[in-house]
Amino acid sequence: MQRLEAKSINGRTYYYLSVWGWKNGKCRRLSQKYLGKPEDIAQAVQGTGPSPEYAVVLEWGLSQALWQEAARTQVAQHVDQLCPKRAQGLSTGDYIRLAAINRACQPVSKQAMWDWVSQTALPRVWPEASAAQLTSQHFWDHLDRIDVGTAQAIWQQLIAAVLQREHIELSQVCYDGTNFYTFIDTFNRKCQVAKRGKNKQGRGNLRQVSYALFCTTEGHLPLFYDVYEGNRNDAKEFPQVLERFQRWLKERAGSTWAATKPTLIFDKGNNSADNFALIDTLELPYVGSVKLDEHPDLAKVSNQDARWQPAAEPGLEATKSWRTQQVVYGQKRTLVMTYNQNLYDSQWATVQNDLAQALSQLASVQRNLQDRAAGLIKGGTSPTVESVERKCEQVLHRQHLRQLVQTTVTLNSVAVPQLSYQADPAAQEKLKDTHLGKTLLITGHKEWSDAQVIRAYRSQFVIEEIFHEMKDRHIGAWWPLHHWTDSKIQVHGLYCTIAVLLRALLWRRARQAGLRLSMSGLLEKLGQLRQVINVYPTKRAGQPGPEQAVLTKRDETQDKLIQILGLPAPQLVV
Repeated sequence: MQRLEAKSINGRTYYYLSVWGWKNGKCRRLSQKYLGKPEDIAQAVQGTGPSPEYAVVLEWGLSQALWQEAARTQVAQHVDQLCPKRAQGLSTGDYIRLAAINRACQPVSKQAMWDWVSQTALPRVWPEASAAQLTSQHFWDHLDRIDVGTAQAIWQQLIAAVLQREHIELSQVCYDGTNFYTFIDTFNRKCQVAKRGKNKQGRGNLRQVSYALFCTTEGHLPLFYDVYEGNRNDAKEFPQVLERFQRWLKERAGSTWAATKPTLIFDKGNNSADNFALIDTLELPYVGSVKLDEHPDLAKVSNQDARWQPAAEPGLEATKSWRTQQVVYGQKRTLVMTYNQNLYDSQWATVQNDLAQALSQLASVQRNLQDRAAGLIKGGTSPTVESVERKCEQVLHRQHLRQLVQTTVTLNSVAVPQLSYQADPAAQEKLKDTHLGKTLLITGHKEWSDAQVIRAYRSQFVIEEIFHEMKDRHIGAWWPLHHWTDSKIQVHGLYCTIAVLLRALLWRRARQAGLRLSMSGLLEKLGQLRQVINVYPTKRAGQPGPEQAVLTKRDETQDKLIQILGLPAPQLVV
């Protein structure tokens, strides 16, 4: 039974809504709710309630989704199981989980972590977090508890649980490696993993960290990773990480290993006789590619040859192929030669652009030599036949140019070198009919059709997309790297890979529900979801004012994402 009750306090009347009921055989007040003064009630009835004092706008969608995914994946629990500590403050798993979520959202330094957290809805689902707990020193102390072996064990245990829970089949696995440049000082001798090497972004002047990854061809899921020295060649890293990956897969598969071996897909940068010998020893099925220049007899086959067969499968339009068998790296292997019109068009446009630039540079060299012979240029080092030939080699360094342009250097009557050059139209026609548009694939699947081999190799784009996303300055997970010791860089690799995993799982759920979004599109849609908290004036001194939480205006896609990912609706009144 409800009653409206009035109370007089210091001469003022206040109203309460009370609930009465029987308790222990007596009628008792079970609860009461304060309604306010008479004027407050009148104002509420008229529909003009009190205005909020201020509003707090928090990032909600992406951080909330990643927090739930991290909870489902049990990131903190896996870390704490292998790296326990006494129950005091946040655990090591708490710090790794937060670092991974931050890397998947908006990477910041550990010093700025609380500033970022406080601008999200995370403190409302994780009240244990505080500015005192999330200092850079606390992060460093807990990162130091994880050595290289423990980091790998954490990852292997975590991803094994994900594969089992999500029922993910590993029929095809991509492998590749990349590197990330750093700003670690040249004379920092405490860091051995950051070395100078051939940087894939052209920053060879900086020390870099290399990163190898196996991933599924479906869903962008990372499976196995390694952080290693920046000067180690890709082909030398490949056998080391492959043996560890195969051993982990074999232990996980148990008695079903022979029937569940995944097909390994990799690019030509990992090719060597020793690596193929290892693949043969491990008895792993594979799809890769080899350089056309290593098989000149196949490269010379005309694009009009009768052996070419057009692909009929959807998605392989403008593609044709034929297969053969040759001895490659010590064994007779199946080779599939492919031709793609789009690849041809792109390569021919590149060759034409390179050729135009080279001819322009050769014309400039020729004019300078003529001006020197005419006495218009007198200073500087006198050119020689050898120096001019070296200059021509530099100008024609791009692929195919030395076949397409003929150069001749001679001495004139006053012993000044003169250059003559000529583009060779016949060589251009031969190049267009042979090398361009072709890719030479190699596989251990003799029973696969050409289309299956081509599709498998093209799935290599998945791992390239992962690396592109990791390096992206807006949605990337790796940068900024604020660590300069080997142990912390290894742990950095762990939580960055976990970040890639969490995002991949979100993307996978969206696609399984029929929502066709790119990874960047998914992150953008979730990142735009904000939570607005209206804070009203307090009704009693010393008590916080009531709050009302609502989401910002959403489009249809965002409403679907909230439903698909099961994001909890904010409470209307707190």
